Amino acid sequence: MVASMAVASAFFPGPSSSSVVSAKASKAIGEGPENLGVRGIVAKPMSVSGAMEVKAQAQALPKVNGTKVGLKTEAQKVEEDSPSAPRTFYNQLPDWSFLFAAITTIFLAAEKQFTLIDWKPRRPDMLADAFGLGKIMPDGLVFRQNFSIRSYEIGADRTASIETLMNHLQETALNHVRSVGLLGDGFGSTPEMSKRNLIWVVTKMQVIVEKYPSWEDVVEVDSWVAPSGKNGMRRDWHVRDYRTGKTVLRATSVWVMMNKQTRKLSKIPEEVRAEIGSYFVDRGPIIEDDSRKLAKLDDSTADYVRKGLTPRWGDLDINQHVNNVKYIGWIIESAPISILESHELAGMTLEYRRECGKDSMLQSLTAVDDDDGDGSAPEGSPGAGIECRHLLRLECGAEIVRGRTEWRPKRAQGLETKGPLQAATV
Repeated sequence: MVASMAVASAFFPGPSSSSVVSAKASKAIGEGPENLGVRGIVAKPMSVSGAMEVKAQAQALPKVNGTKVGLKTEAQKVEEDSPSAPRTFYNQLPDWSFLFAAITTIFLAAEKQFTLIDWKPRRPDMLADAFGLGKIMPDGLVFRQNFSIRSYEIGADRTASIETLMNHLQETALNHVRSVGLLGDGFGSTPEMSKRNLIWVVTKMQVIVEKYPSWEDVVEVDSWVAPSGKNGMRRDWHVRDYRTGKTVLRATSVWVMMNKQTRKLSKIPEEVRAEIGSYFVDRGPIIEDDSRKLAKLDDSTADYVRKGLTPRWGDLDINQHVNNVKYIGWIIESAPISILESHELAGMTLEYRRECGKDSMLQSLTAVDDDDGDGSAPEGSPGAGIECRHLLRLECGAEIVRGRTEWRPKRAQGLETKGPLQAATV
């Protein structure tokens, strides 16, 4: 009964709480069989000696270096000395400053994001297709994508390299397939092609370069596909300057299917033809076909030979063969430096004969011929200049690529060789 009254007085203090507490303090610890433990369980009665021992330990003060130290901290003393504020509704509310700070941080971050989105460029072309996603044109057949020329894509002439432009063509072709929902698990393969382990391989490529873009220029690439014979597909590209609309490059190519496992050419299955047939355009190639035969080169007819060319791991695509753009760089490797310094590549025709793997050792052969200007070149190709014949082969003699390149003087388009950038003096 006494224990229950003490508990009740602790939770419900009344006017006579002080007398009850003093009466409880005067009683010996452990008196009565109804003492409650810490967890509300009936505690065992303690002996008088035990009660005295606990009381003595509770009254003993700890010593530090022989000096007695009180158990109360400074914060407790200040709290006891200061008068307690009356308990009101307002001083019982939580501290809202942390919540206000969090809300302010969120609004500032959102404002920063909206500022970036609403940022207006100084030139209208700076955000032309900023994310490089591309789009299908209203006719539903032509795909368009814009590219900004980066600083690491320009060469010694301060213009974009031919490899850069060719990579733009390849990227546009793949994004075209993806945008129409036909990109399977291969490199440009449709779902039906993936089921049959079929991939696209290029057999012929023709390129005419009108003008090389410079750093920070934006080029607009249009691409479309058309049938080529019974078992081929033709893909064309038209590259323009985004600001002026002038032609930068035109290219056409022929592609066939190859089995990824057997590495043999394959006919186009009817299921695949049904997938891609609706996207074919009814128009001729953007470049007239150059039907001139590409003569074979050997060590006796080549003027320049570059040996020991090996593919790097980064030169392979996801189909485990060397990317066709890499071949262009290898072909130019054997061109004389005198031509590279005084001329620029104006056009090329490449015939791909065989794929190249990661363990291949290649040789690049070049023969230089002056363009005789006899009119045998197709319409739209460069007129006067230098023409080179090329052969890229394995060390065993197997042909990889046959090619023909046409070069024009750099000053023909007002391009001057300015030389390397001069270092700033302090």
